[in-house]
This record gives sequence, C-alpha cells and structure tokens, in this order.
Amino acid sequence: MAAHTRAYAVVGLTLVATVTAGCSGSGSHAGSGSPASGSTTVSGQNQPAPTESNPPGDIPDNQVYVSYRPTGGSFTGFTLKVPEGWARTSQGGTTTFTDKLNTVRITGVSASDAPTIGSVTNAVIPRLRSQVPKFSSPKVSEVTRHAGRVVLLTYQGDSAKDPVTGKVVRDAFERYAFHRAGHEVDLTLSGPVMADNVDPWRIVSDSFSWR
Repeated sequence: MAAHTRAYAVVGLTLVATVTAGCSGSGSHAGSGSPASGSTTVSGQNQPAPTESNPPGDIPDNQVYVSYRPTGGSFTGFTLKVPEGWARTSQGGTTTFTDKLNTVRITGVSASDAPTIGSVTNAVIPRLRSQVPKFSSPKVSEVTRHAGRVVLLTYQGDSAKDPVTGKVVRDAFERYAFHRAGHEVDLTLSGPVMADNVDPWRIVSDSFSWR
C-alpha cells in the first residue's frame, strides 16, 4: 500500500512540474514582443519629418523683393517693392507683376481729389462689380501705411479661366488708393482666397513711397 502511495505521489509531482514549466514558457513568449515595464515605444520615430506643402498661391517666406520705379506712363513719381522674378507686363498706365496665382497691379492716374471711403464706395465698387466676375464682399476702410493714410478696398472675385487647364480660382483682392498732389496710385494685390499672403502683401503695400 505504501508503495502505491509513493508511486501516485511521484506521478502527481511530475504533472505539477510539467504544467508549471508550460505556464512559465507561455509567459516568456508573450513578453518577448512587448516593451518591458516602464519603457516607452514611440510610433514612427525612425520616419523622416513630412515634407511641408504650401497651399496653392502661398508666397514663400524666403521670397526676395526688389524696388520698382516706373519709367513711363501717366505718373512716375513713386517707388515700391515687388517680388523678384515675377513676370512683368505694362499697358497704358498699368504695370502688372504675376507669378502663378498671385498678382501685383499698379496704376497711376491724375486725381484732383483724394479718395475717400465714400468715393470708393460710390464710384469704384460699381465699376469693379461690372468688371470682375462674381464680384462680392466689398469692404472699404482707411488704414495707415508708411506713406500715410490710404483707402483700402477688399473684395473677392473669380479669376480668369486658365488657358491650359480651364480652371477658375476664387481670388481675394486688396486695393490700396494712395494720393498726393493731384496724383493717385492704385495698388491691387490679389491671390487665392485660402492663400496666406498677409505678410507679403504688407511688405509690398508698406514699401510704397512718393519721390
């Protein structure tokens, strides 16, 4: 009877050892693919930083500006900075600089009276409404630039259809009316509505000066 009891005890100990070893091995395997307690895993830490992509129409922060002084047209007594490398065209008293979706348009005219919020509202807005496709959201105000007080008209409109793609872009416009001694210079800056060109347009409009 004692012999049988010892045999059962040996068999029982063998089964316990087998089960214990199996559980220990299973726990070791599960932990091999997980971080140790207290460690941190950073997802994608070996991936390169994403390439920045500017929205369409954004003027680069490293854009260089050069001085422009008109040599012809109805009035040449002023200067301002324009983005370097932009395509330049002239027609009558208007000079235009363009690059991709952005435009700087400069027009010099004779004007005995200085522009006011009322004159721009009553005369300029109706004219632009008939010239600019889908003209909307006009707002007239007085602002200060380095050259002094200036009347600012902001509005939106559709661009001309791209001759290659046929695409039409919704543009935002800033029109500054500078005036001195019977001369008015209208500076119009335009680009896509969603483009962030606040700083470039401030550089251009602040650079205007009489000479």
